[in-house]
Amino acid sequence: MQVNQAHEIVRVRQGRSERMQRRTVTEYPLLLRVNGNELATLVCSPHQLKFLLVGFFRLQGFIESLNDIESLGICSDFGLADVRLKKDLPKRLQPTLTSGCGTGIVYNLPKQLLSENRLRPRYYDTRALFQLMKELSDLTEHYRSHGGIHSAAIGDRSGMLLLHAEDIGRHNTFDRVAGEALVRGIDLQDTMLVTSGRVSTEMVAKAAKLGVGLIASRTSPTDKAIALCTEAGITLVGYVRGQNMDIFTHPQQLSVRNAGERIIGVTGVILAGGESRRMGSDKSLLPLAGARFIDQVYRRMASLFDEVIIVTNSPDLYKEIPCRKVPDIYYAQGSLAGLHSGLAHARCEKIFVAACDMPFISPVVVREICAHADEGDVVIPYSSNGHEPLHALYSKSCLPAMEEILDAGLKRIMYFFDKVERVDLPASVIRRLDPEEKSFQNINTPEDYFRLRGTLVDTERPQLKLGTS
Repeated sequence: MQVNQAHEIVRVRQGRSERMQRRTVTEYPLLLRVNGNELATLVCSPHQLKFLLVGFFRLQGFIESLNDIESLGICSDFGLADVRLKKDLPKRLQPTLTSGCGTGIVYNLPKQLLSENRLRPRYYDTRALFQLMKELSDLTEHYRSHGGIHSAAIGDRSGMLLLHAEDIGRHNTFDRVAGEALVRGIDLQDTMLVTSGRVSTEMVAKAAKLGVGLIASRTSPTDKAIALCTEAGITLVGYVRGQNMDIFTHPQQLSVRNAGERIIGVTGVILAGGESRRMGSDKSLLPLAGARFIDQVYRRMASLFDEVIIVTNSPDLYKEIPCRKVPDIYYAQGSLAGLHSGLAHARCEKIFVAACDMPFISPVVVREICAHADEGDVVIPYSSNGHEPLHALYSKSCLPAMEEILDAGLKRIMYFFDKVERVDLPASVIRRLDPEEKSFQNINTPEDYFRLRGTLVDTERPQLKLGTS
């Protein structure tokens, strides 16, 4: 495939960035005019175009030999192919679209796309981007096994995965996530979109219409995709592999940090106890996005901490999760007892605790909470609903105060707060990192769970009836 002129990029390697030049593949739209009528635009590479056109006509059944072509002229400067065939084309054409992995056929490819938000700055973090790309990789089992499936995922600015789709065509994966978002009422404004395939202009146009602010791929973008992202205010990232990537457009909107850095001196603790009375079944085992709640929580915690502990009195339920499982020391005395056990068993002096029914842990929010670890014994974030003690940081210095409360037969976590030094993180700080406060969303009832899965229709929205023919 022909390469175009060099583009200035920001190359990130292991958390360090440098500006450099990189050549990209050329995406060439060729308008095809047949017998005086515009037929289609072929999105292709600008080499040996006569071969491409003759092959296209042959495979579409328009010609059987070269004798069926009266004339074939190509103006490369204007991207126009003017062809005269001896036979008239069928009146009702139904061209076969490619699956989006090579030359595609586009009837209304926009020459310009001005995003409504192109002048409004949007900010992202490389750690959140790397986390989202890793989740996409973990989910694409088909792609890894035989290479015949493309995949795409949408995530919010904290790196939380919202939607995922697979298809034989990379363009189709975009359509799938767009359709699911519309059906489920998910706002995609300022989200991140990651894909396994090459990024072309059609894909950028689709992403821009959805309000996506960042597009990233494991492979390369085309030159026209770079130009369109520049115009639309979209940050475009290619060759995202491990902690490495190339930033092609708007690098000022992406904060470059080392995504592989673990949080030192803190153990991640998952509380898997509780009777789940309102749910009626064990919340930790509920399926979500191809895994159980507790698997989702563990995956995020394992990406942040060198040590992760699950506090549970039923360790066999989680035997396949590769971490220590520890029981309550104060048996069946609620979440305070689970918190106490996690602190007592942790190898580190501090722990970050999360409940098993909080599957939307944001690495950015967790890092912000842990950044205040040296300021007190407890670091408690606040949401619009108040303090969030089951998404917080605790020090082993809290153990005596906890044991005093537990020995008195009390179970509420907040009862020991006045005995230790506490740091409160206001909701305004958290909302800057997690505007929708998804980090603190927990699932207590079947209604909560079904609403999360998108199976309940919001009574404030008109019902959408889906059918098959």
